[in-house]
Amino acid sequence: MDKLSIIQQPILGELEILNKTLAETLSTNSPLMNTVVDYFLGTKGKQIRPMLVLLSARLFGEIKTVTIDTAAAIELLHNASLIHDDVVDESKQRRGKPTINGVWDNRIAVLVGDYFVSCALKRSISTGILEVINTLGFLGQELAKGELDQLSIAQEHVLNEEAYFNVIRQKTASLFISCMKMGALSNGAPAEAIDRLMCFGEKLGLCFQIKDDTFDYFSDDVIGKPTGNDLREGKVTLPLIYAIRNASDAERNEIVTLLKQKVLSTQDIDVLTEFAKSHGGIEYAKEVMERLRIEGYEALSFFGENPVVESLKSILDYTIDRAK
Repeated sequence: MDKLSIIQQPILGELEILNKTLAETLSTNSPLMNTVVDYFLGTKGKQIRPMLVLLSARLFGEIKTVTIDTAAAIELLHNASLIHDDVVDESKQRRGKPTINGVWDNRIAVLVGDYFVSCALKRSISTGILEVINTLGFLGQELAKGELDQLSIAQEHVLNEEAYFNVIRQKTASLFISCMKMGALSNGAPAEAIDRLMCFGEKLGLCFQIKDDTFDYFSDDVIGKPTGNDLREGKVTLPLIYAIRNASDAERNEIVTLLKQKVLSTQDIDVLTEFAKSHGGIEYAKEVMERLRIEGYEALSFFGENPVVESLKSILDYTIDRAK
């Protein structure tokens, strides 16, 4: 049994109920929509986000229907953002599997993504908790702004760590923060506890994106992912930002000039990725994640030692240590 399966053990029953709820929520009388939805549900990922909702609620008692609805709402919005992101990025594969726009086309993918958003809103309303609904709405804003800011930064060639962290806090960490907050809200958690969980969610979300970004500097023969996908899209991430900051003036000018090219060749990508690795960029990213791991653990110390806290720590460890 892999590490993620072990983490899921305390909430396996609830995850089964969640998946039934997702299928019921997305069911429609449109044959094409049902076909696309069935395909998407068959390619769903690790479901870390709804796991976080369920675990954060479990800290404050038994998981009830309102928490399942909360987890479903945030999972639906998350999936909608993935579907739309694949259209924006013109991605034909995600984690080695064809995307909706890859199997069908952009028009269908956008409409299906819109349908997921509507289903997320309906499911959040069914919780009857205004702050859950408000948090979901705010999350949608943050995800959209994060993606837009990332495009703006890429176009303007902004190469600093502060801008990078602002973007990943919006486009990735906001989702993990919301998972922790909404799960706790669904089970009546006090304000101080919610703040601690949101702090943990931020550290986890930042680690998740930093780890994902490091994968771009290596090829993945298992899923066929080439090196430098982010760089081809103009996205300069933490390893390269660090390398540029710590390079000599001559090296820095050469790399910045290369990045300002409209189209990067395979050779250009190789130069950039090797530059980041040879100048300590990957090691720096690991150091940042280790610092965030400690800070995440500190946030959870408020809750003492118990199986739920151990599961949350394990998710953070899994995120940092995963191979893909």
